[in-house]
Amino acid sequence: MDELRILNTTVMPQALDALDSRVLDALATRRRETISLRRAMAVAALVSLGGGVVAGSAFVPDAVAASPLTPFAPDSPLASSTLLNGR
Repeated sequence: MDELRILNTTVMPQALDALDSRVLDALATRRRETISLRRAMAVAALVSLGGGVVAGSAFVPDAVAASPLTPFAPDSPLASSTLLNGR
């Protein structure tokens, strides 16, 4: 019990008095920064999506039929029948 009385009579440092307010201020600042970051990321995502939609619809190239890239096409020079033919 004497230890508690000794602790009760000691003077508390001034830095400990301000510690609670500094910690709570830092937590509030962190919460505001988190909310601001979420909003900024949402705006960036919407701008990116909008830019993609505009670029995709404004610059539409003419449709061109693509040639097959697979070696299994009948007229492909890489078809196994032409490679094993030996001519």
